[in-house]
Amino acid sequence: MQVVILCGGLGTRLREETTFVPKPMVAVGEKPILWHIMKIYSHYGLNDFVLALGYKAEVIKQYFYFYDFMHSDVTIDLAKRGSIKFHGNKQALDWRVTMAETGLRTLKGGRLKRVEKYITGDTFLMTYGDGVSDIDIGKLVQFHRSHGRIATVSGVSATGRFGELRTDGDRVLSFMEKPSNATEFVNGGFFVFDRRIFDSLTDEEDCDLEIGPLERLAAEGQMMVYRHRGFWACMDTQRDADYLNTVWQRETAPWKVW
Repeated sequence: MQVVILCGGLGTRLREETTFVPKPMVAVGEKPILWHIMKIYSHYGLNDFVLALGYKAEVIKQYFYFYDFMHSDVTIDLAKRGSIKFHGNKQALDWRVTMAETGLRTLKGGRLKRVEKYITGDTFLMTYGDGVSDIDIGKLVQFHRSHGRIATVSGVSATGRFGELRTDGDRVLSFMEKPSNATEFVNGGFFVFDRRIFDSLTDEEDCDLEIGPLERLAAEGQMMVYRHRGFWACMDTQRDADYLNTVWQRETAPWKVW
């Protein structure tokens, strides 16, 4: 299955970093958080990625275009018009990465709709470009296939800024983006979607995902929650970035499942 990662936001709460790079490219250790997210999926055999780009898209494109060059010893033969020979890549990846320009200010629903043409299967995964977790992707997909609804959202334990899930068992009764008071489980990303989700979206710039489409799917009984009680964190502020870097440097990062 393919994995869509939303990488186009402005990252205004992390302006210290995102003045220069898009938020998915903010470093945790020596690698962008986007690399960490993709490594989580890759650990479960999911290596076909579609990145929905927007703000500073060129930074992400350059990173993957020059990935082998930057992680290998190379010989450049200038006498042969710049012929390049790579001498192995200790960090080689078997990823297939499609990078789609989805607009500078397009909201998340519009971004997802604009990459529909690159989705080939009936089921795909989607997440945000700023969150890491030790979630078991295999069990998440298995759960999604067991219920037959259009959407599965991963519910995580967190407080404050994220979409609240009101549930009845595993069924999501309502989806409220950024409520004033938090409940036990909130939207942690790491979605699984049936491609019927595209029927709920438009490619208009102002088409959101959480506000509107996901709220309607929940009201129609077409969304289920996969409860994840393990580690989850997102990089929303500089404080979040500092925390993730501290955990990584201590070599205790729970999301490092690979």
